[in-house]
Formats: sequence, structure tokens, C-alpha cells
Amino acid sequence: MWKTIYRSILICLIVIGCLHSTTATAAPVEKAIFAGGCFWCMEQPFDSLPGVLSVMPGYTGGTKLNPTYQEVSAGGTGHTEAVEIIFDPTKTSYEKLLQVFWRNIDPTKADRQFCDIGNQYRPAIFYLSDQQRTLALASKEDISKIKRFKEPVVTEIVPASRFYAAEEYHRQYYKKNPIRYRFYRSNCGRDKRLKELWGTAAGH
Repeated sequence: MWKTIYRSILICLIVIGCLHSTTATAAPVEKAIFAGGCFWCMEQPFDSLPGVLSVMPGYTGGTKLNPTYQEVSAGGTGHTEAVEIIFDPTKTSYEKLLQVFWRNIDPTKADRQFCDIGNQYRPAIFYLSDQQRTLALASKEDISKIKRFKEPVVTEIVPASRFYAAEEYHRQYYKKNPIRYRFYRSNCGRDKRLKELWGTAAGH
């Protein structure tokens, strides 16, 4: 009898220890939301960063519930194409994500990005905490101070609102359709303009 009780207690302690160990070692994750024109082109630079667990293209910043790609791209919903990034802050920082964000957009345009024109392509940082807001504002000030551009930095920094994941065929588009993706980037003048703006730092 005592052996049975002892064995039961031992098993319980082992299970509790395993659960505690799993909880203690679980990697913390955070979320970031950025808009920089075509979400196909904003997905790739973040996807390759160490510590980034997922990059989801989608729509945010608008008023219509459950918007579709056709509705957003036509304008009128208030949404902009964006990416939602889930990352491990012990492997990559929010500051690093901000750095990559700036070097993949044209911060001097408020209602367009490259060949995509309209409010639905406006660049923006959607912060999810006071800390993200502080870091985003500081990064914008740093970008403005270097006076690299002839025009002012006009990128929005606004509170995050509901994010809607884009349709399945948009996800990982650069991997699913590499030829079409490269043609779009080139035809849209994205890489050429980024190089004009950022030089060798473009995209990094």
C-alpha cells in the first residue's frame, strides 16, 4: 500500500516538474504591425530575420469588418495593406524590426508607395504598446535627423487596430510565385527607389 502511495506521489511530482519546466522555458513572443505598400514586398524582408516566427499579410487601420482584397485595393474601406509579425524578442528586437521597416519603404510618401497609389498603400507603424510607440517615435526622429531625403518623413505612427489576415493566396507570395513577384517589384520601381533613398542599406 505504502509503495503504491509513494509511487503515485512521485509520479505527480515528476508531472508537475515537467509542466513547470515547459512553462519556464517557453519562448516569449511579441507582435508588430507595419504597413509599407504592397504586403507581398513587406513579407519577404521580415521573413528571413532570426527570431521572426511568422509574417502574415493582411489589412488594418480601416472601419469595414472582414474586408476582402478586392475591397481594400479598390480603396474606401480605410484599411491599408500591412504585415503582422510574430517574433521572439530574445532573438530579435523591435528596434531591429523598425530598422528593416524603414529601409523597405519610402518614408517621404504619405498616400502611396512606389507604383501603388492611394490611402490603401499608405506606410505606417501600428504600435501595440507604449514601449513600441516610444521606440517607433524615436526611430522616426532618428531618420528625420540624418536629413537623407529632400522631403520630410511623413510615415504615420498610430495605435494598432484590428488586423485581418489576407486571403491564403497572398501568403508567402514571394515563394509561391517567385517570377511574378520579382517582375512586380522591378516593374513597380520599388528596388530602384529604395536604392535611391537608402543606398547600400536598402532592404536591410
